[in-house]
Amino acid sequence: MSRADGQLKIAVLISGRGSNMQALAHQAGKLGIGYEICLVAANKPADGLAVASDAGLPTTLIDRKNYTSKKEHENALADAIEASGASWICLAGYMAVLSADFIARFAGKIINIHPSLLPDYKGLHTHERALADNQKFHGVSVHLVTPVLDDGAVIAQMRLSVQHADTSESLSARVLVLEHILYPLVIGALASGAVKLDAGQVHWHDTSSANALCLPEDTALIFG
Repeated sequence: MSRADGQLKIAVLISGRGSNMQALAHQAGKLGIGYEICLVAANKPADGLAVASDAGLPTTLIDRKNYTSKKEHENALADAIEASGASWICLAGYMAVLSADFIARFAGKIINIHPSLLPDYKGLHTHERALADNQKFHGVSVHLVTPVLDDGAVIAQMRLSVQHADTSESLSARVLVLEHILYPLVIGALASGAVKLDAGQVHWHDTSSANALCLPEDTALIFG
């Protein structure tokens, strides 16, 4: 896994439309952030692959149904990632739980974005669960991936206030806006060295890049 040209190279894994992949690609070009998407890979036919291809990004479909086992599929995926030269893997709506073996192969180099304020609401249906618990706050987390689901160290979060009229659909839409801000911020900080991830620990050295953000009303940015 290389960074020969000075840019951080990332592989983005998707399973659907890839809206966070699009946000990463858009901000890299718009802001000149020092990372490059060198591969967009999907585990099933996904609309995001066409979007990525139209944007000039390298893509590959490694369809799970074409492999007899999870291990065989993950080996093919891992080989494609390594061949791309990616230094980091960003999960962006990748709807498959990665095995411990896959995670060990890229230990400390896989990042995920999750629609809750971890450690609250690991897993699915986060918005419905937050509303059912009458939470005052909800949000999104970017975290390191470990073999335990949604349990890795939190790199950064964005928080919003839950409104009385919120439904799971409206809350999901509001959180998605934050996702599209937070993920590029974190990957840009990783590329610039503003944040270091070492042995599962998060160390922020410079948070000034957040000063230029135009945050939605009643939101807060929290550094891990």
